[in-house]
Amino acid sequence: HEREHDREISELVSKHEEEMEKLRTELNKEQQHLLDELQQQMAARHKAEVEQAQLQSQTLHSLELEALRLSLNNMHTSQLELTQSNLRKEKETALVELREMLNDKRAQEVAILQSRHQLEWEKIKEQCMKEKEDL
Repeated sequence: HEREHDREISELVSKHEEEMEKLRTELNKEQQHLLDELQQQMAARHKAEVEQAQLQSQTLHSLELEALRLSLNNMHTSQLELTQSNLRKEKETALVELREMLNDKRAQEVAILQSRHQLEWEKIKEQCMKEKEDL
């Protein structure tokens, strides 16, 4: 009876150990499966975060480029306005100089014409006087 009892206990212990081994194996499989799922989720999340970071970086880069473009456009516009202003001033200065030069030339020509007129007037006057004397 005692042997029978020992044998049953031994069978129970053996069954218990088999079941425990089976449960350990299942638990290890389930743990591995959960770890694989977790790794996949983490990889997917990491990929999504990297993509989001790249998108934000591209957006930021695009905004920086647009800001630079606008800044260059403003600088170009300012430069053009400054150039136009300088050209306008140079043109006005050149016109003033040309007007002064033309006025000086006109004054010289008027003086020369007046001098010639005076000389001719005097010649005519002398001629008139001669003709009077001759008459």
